Amino acid sequence: MQIPPAQLIAEPALAWKVAVGVRGLDPDSAEARASALRVRNAPLVRALLAGLDASHRPYKKWDGAHWVLSLLADLGYPPGDESLRPLMDESYNSWLGKAHQKYIRMIAGRVRRCASQEGNAVWYSLRLGLADRRTDELVARLMEWQWPDGGWNCDKRPEVEISSFMETLIPLRGLALYGQLSGDAKVNAAVGRAAEVFLGRELFKRRSDGAVIDPHFIRLHYPPFWHYDILFGLKVLAEAGFLADPRCRAALDLLESKRLPDGGFPAQASYTRPTRPELSGYSPVNWGGTSRKKLNLFVTADALTVLRLAGRQG
Repeated sequence: MQIPPAQLIAEPALAWKVAVGVRGLDPDSAEARASALRVRNAPLVRALLAGLDASHRPYKKWDGAHWVLSLLADLGYPPGDESLRPLMDESYNSWLGKAHQKYIRMIAGRVRRCASQEGNAVWYSLRLGLADRRTDELVARLMEWQWPDGGWNCDKRPEVEISSFMETLIPLRGLALYGQLSGDAKVNAAVGRAAEVFLGRELFKRRSDGAVIDPHFIRLHYPPFWHYDILFGLKVLAEAGFLADPRCRAALDLLESKRLPDGGFPAQASYTRPTRPELSGYSPVNWGGTSRKKLNLFVTADALTVLRLAGRQG
């Protein structure tokens, strides 16, 4: 693997991703733990926490508690920080409260639910060391709502019987971590069924004709939030233990083809806006912007991690 660009190593918010993901250090090693502490004190992370939505709407895009917790977890923020407990409680109260029940709809024999929300809460509660019995309840709901083809979908049209990539990837991520930590055989079986939603389509292709399902799926982003792209898909399948499946090969080839001459990878699109915090889509931090020719530090860290895990280190 090419040496990571110097600016990648210099960004403190990426210290854990570089140590554990790019370099492959044991997460429990002293160096990896020190890297997580660097993340905790990184200016970008402090800005995320300082910029939390003041109205306490957990799902406010992208400065609500739900999204900030998911970003902290993805950056490798050290687990067990009780100062984050109020944010975690906001999340639990949102997804398990009575007001939320109206969004759980049974239509034509399937629960139509944006399960990426519960799935994300499961994942970051575990990753940040803040899980309790309420995480177990979210897992039980995801298991109950899983569709016959292995995924989830919130499409209310009765004729829709195929799971959504958007609503399946993050529940897969959350259940995979829960299954790894708990050893729950039923959860791990559900993870395998969910993975087939992506593997059966080589992560971005229609089954009917092999065409690209959605052009957004083959553009690189960071943060992806709830959106799907091949990098996010490969990253989650790696976490869940499916990256060696040969059906990942086409997506890995496509990811490699996007590598820049300096060894980095670009962000080809963005879901954030840098101004007007009252509007949906605002982020209080700069994630590096988009470009066809300039590397994005966060995309590069994830891409190098996936390629290392796939054994593509050349």
